[in-house]
Amino acid sequence: MKKPTNRRQALQRMAALPLLSGTAFMNSGTAGEQTVREGRKNLKTSLNAYSFNRPLSDGTMSMDELLEFCSETGFEAVDITAYYFPGYPEVPSDEYLYNVKRKAFRLGLEISGTGVRNDFTHTDRAKREESIQLVKNWVIAAEKIGAPVLRVFAGHLDHPGYSWEAVSEWMIEDLKTCVEFGKQHGVMIGLQNHNGFLKTARQVKTILDAVNDEWFGLILDIGSYRRGNPFQEIADTIDYAVSWQLKEKMYVNDEEVDTDISRLIKIIKSSDYKGYIPIETLGPGDPKEKVRALFSEVKRALG
Repeated sequence: MKKPTNRRQALQRMAALPLLSGTAFMNSGTAGEQTVREGRKNLKTSLNAYSFNRPLSDGTMSMDELLEFCSETGFEAVDITAYYFPGYPEVPSDEYLYNVKRKAFRLGLEISGTGVRNDFTHTDRAKREESIQLVKNWVIAAEKIGAPVLRVFAGHLDHPGYSWEAVSEWMIEDLKTCVEFGKQHGVMIGLQNHNGFLKTARQVKTILDAVNDEWFGLILDIGSYRRGNPFQEIADTIDYAVSWQLKEKMYVNDEEVDTDISRLIKIIKSSDYKGYIPIETLGPGDPKEKVRALFSEVKRALG
């Protein structure tokens, strides 16, 4: 889908502004800024459960407590990464899945997505078949809990003697298999750019364009475009986005910087994107405090 010329040009202007110049950006008065005054455009806040990776993994936080925290904080939705369901990578019982769905509903939360830990870079076809089956199993689980999208990875393995293009060929076919299965169950497949096999906007677009299916899109991870200007990379792939991982840190020329949330939200508002904006906090510190701080900043930017 091509973006109207004026909107596409506005995005490019926003992304091309000097990095870390929030004041100059907010006062620029560009066509893009005029566009974002239209409003929130049905953008919804969500929390990626990985923000609580340690307490969810060591059992000091339960799934119910995660959902209650999201509701109390004011999130509209939650992205419940599959790792935190009991028995992963196996899918839990229907009773457990439906209880999670019921609990979220009673707390006023939508389930914006879930995700698995797969790897389609394996040279061993049998290993890739395991990843395909993992995705299929969790597509069915996603359908049962009402999650519209299942997040998958490309992978992280390096294979001497295999070019990027060679690996991408079998990866594209594996993704097509997953997307076709997802389509049969009403669940989109979202590919996360995760600074592994996929490092640049060009690489992301190569895979997305090759699969070329309306049931397939990008989980746009803003912290994983680490070369050059990340805002340019985001603007270049935002048309493919079906969900996000909005983080408190980004990388400019491989250097970690604080995310300019205001600038990022302006770019999102000026695009055609509508839907969930899951946030994810990482690193040391109290995850509840970190999540609340980022949530407040995103809410202010959304208006």
